[in-house]
Amino acid sequence: MKKKYIVTGMTCSGCKAKVEHLLNDLDDVTSATVNLERSEVSIEASTPLDLQSLQTALPEKYTIKDQVTNIFEQATTVEKSDLQQLFPLFLIFFYITTASILKNFNNWETSEFMLDFMGLFYIVFSFFKFLDYTGFPKSFQMYDPLAKQLPIYAWIYPFIEVVLGLLFLFRYQIPIALIVTIIVLGITTLGVTKALFDKKTIQCACLGTALKLPMTKATFIENSIMLVMAVWMLFNLHA
Repeated sequence: MKKKYIVTGMTCSGCKAKVEHLLNDLDDVTSATVNLERSEVSIEASTPLDLQSLQTALPEKYTIKDQVTNIFEQATTVEKSDLQQLFPLFLIFFYITTASILKNFNNWETSEFMLDFMGLFYIVFSFFKFLDYTGFPKSFQMYDPLAKQLPIYAWIYPFIEVVLGLLFLFRYQIPIALIVTIIVLGITTLGVTKALFDKKTIQCACLGTALKLPMTKATFIENSIMLVMAVWMLFNLHA
């Protein structure tokens, strides 16, 4: 018999391979195939399967549900809105913005505010990526085009953010930092846009994997804000 289940907690191809391996190791399972984008696993078995035995075979990180049960739960519970899911992101943006405003409050210059905002943005966001440094690259490769083609780029990306953050905060080599920002965030934004158009259900790696945020339009807006600031600053430096 063949049946489909919903598995939550999978964030990368490594998770996909692990879940498939663990389920295929079960005695009654003849085949287990994971669809990562749909968070779905299709299982063929020689006898009817007990959901609890499937859950026991998986680490606590993963939760397996009967597909029918999952549909029922979605219909009978109020799903969190994008705003609720992305509350940590908006809160961090609020603190970064407030800190940048306070730093320039007495002697206001928009360009100085932007430099501080961009510097704090990079430092804070790199911090969250380093909280799970080994898990970040896999999530990042799910949607960043360059990271997909060049895995080492995903591993050094948090360090790039640290360097850019320090350059902005210390007002050193600003033109170079702005150009790199436009290139780096431009590439990521292309990947985010494609993921949104393809309606893929994947985890955003903007705050690493410590805070599990969904890939939504807010992720696109977050990158766009930084890109607009960088382009505006670069234009004014040469005006």
